[in-house]
Amino acid sequence: MFKRPLNIGLYLIKPRQLTLTTVLVIASALVAGNLSASAKRVVQVKAVTEQVPNQKTVPAVRPTVPVTEPSQAQVDPLESPYPVPWNWVMSTHEQVSSTKGSGVRFYRTPSVISPDGKYAAYSRVQLRVKPELYQSHVSSVMFVENLQTKQLRVVTASSPLANNPNKAKEAGDMPGIVTILIPVSWSASGDRLLARQFEGSLSASDASDYAVVWDRNTGRSNTISPSNAAEYGQAILLGWSKANPKDVIFQAGELGDEKRQLWAVNIQGKTIAAKLEDQPIVFGSTVKQAWAGPQAGW
Repeated sequence: MFKRPLNIGLYLIKPRQLTLTTVLVIASALVAGNLSASAKRVVQVKAVTEQVPNQKTVPAVRPTVPVTEPSQAQVDPLESPYPVPWNWVMSTHEQVSSTKGSGVRFYRTPSVISPDGKYAAYSRVQLRVKPELYQSHVSSVMFVENLQTKQLRVVTASSPLANNPNKAKEAGDMPGIVTILIPVSWSASGDRLLARQFEGSLSASDASDYAVVWDRNTGRSNTISPSNAAEYGQAILLGWSKANPKDVIFQAGELGDEKRQLWAVNIQGKTIAAKLEDQPIVFGSTVKQAWAGPQAGW
């Protein structure tokens, strides 16, 4: 049956001594282990699903990279709770560059619906594929749609690499640049929209977040980030401040830091350390329409 002895614990079992009783003991241990793991998974799932509708408390992002299969792309470069479509960017580039060499593809994000149900915010991400990844380019346009009148408004950021369709060629248009603006949350009353402006590179690990706050009444937007930029390498947008609903919560630190500081930033960019009892929170519901997801170029 077996060609060599089996080591189990501290004992050496020869092939002929592997009795039926021993096999049953081993099988029972394996089944018990599997049941224990399944029970843990059930507990975890149950905890996630028990949330208050239209209001979610967001945990701080862990700096450690989760274990993934070798063939699986990283979910988000910064491990944000509101990931950009990074898997789609990597897989689409591989597919297009290996078949057609170059091309343009689009991705439509799910909509974030305002608490009053009158507005929807979503983004269209564009991937301009070149044979080499570092020559490719990722950009986006974010829309706010009035669900009653069907009127569309474009929301733009004013960060260093932000893509603004109304301006001439900028630094954000350079090859290898990633600049993606996606909606994160409405305010509790639905009069303000919070969006994540992710900026980075396809050929380097440098990346960070900015927050874009759009006012529904004035139609104006502000782009903010922690002002103490010299003290950290990466900022991750987490949501509105629960203690001060007009402020925004970031988590900032160097790549690999075990503990990252939480910062509260107001609309003028004033930055203070978040209080111990403060935590990020988001409002609104997410809806994925039939036309969301990967789109062909046109």
